[in-house]
Amino acid sequence: MIARFAAATQPAVRPLPDAATQMLADLVARRRQIVEMIAAEKNRAHRTQVPRIAKSIARLIKALEKELASVDGEIDDGIRSSPAWRATEDLLASVPGVGPVTARTLLAELLELGRLDAKRIAALAGLAPFVRQSGQWKGRAMVAGGRKTVRTALFLAALTAARHNPVLKAFRDRLAALGKPKLVAVVAVARKLLTILNAMIRDQKPWQTA
Repeated sequence: MIARFAAATQPAVRPLPDAATQMLADLVARRRQIVEMIAAEKNRAHRTQVPRIAKSIARLIKALEKELASVDGEIDDGIRSSPAWRATEDLLASVPGVGPVTARTLLAELLELGRLDAKRIAALAGLAPFVRQSGQWKGRAMVAGGRKTVRTALFLAALTAARHNPVLKAFRDRLAALGKPKLVAVVAVARKLLTILNAMIRDQKPWQTA
């Protein structure tokens, strides 16, 4: 079935990540896991009223924060060791709203950035709207599929960009003036942000407001 699907769709051949890129992706994923564990422990700390449990949680949070700092150091070292990665991170981070976490998630987990057109890169990130349809029934368009971690990073960056990036703030305000729901507007901002980043990496040009 897989062979028949490939023969019918003729998917584009994409290179596998090299060892260094795979290591960066593993470190970025591990960082995300540690951040999630810290958040979970902090939530438990807010709920518990048992001093013994509170102390246990505090010790674990301290250990996790130490490990997070260690992983961040390894990621920093890895990116500094590659002039190409440093240059790409600088380009991505030149956009107001794109911080180190978003830039490094894209570096590690969206290798196709700058190599695909806007529609295909949006679909790959799970930010392209697809219409739910069955026979004559047609539902609303929604985003789905793609790379969840990339979509999440771009969604969070879009929340910041919609407040502090003049271009994307104006775009969000236009959508709001048209009566678009807040979530729909944020997804649209995330998709536009990805389109901008894709073009910047393709053209190797930093952010420009005009």
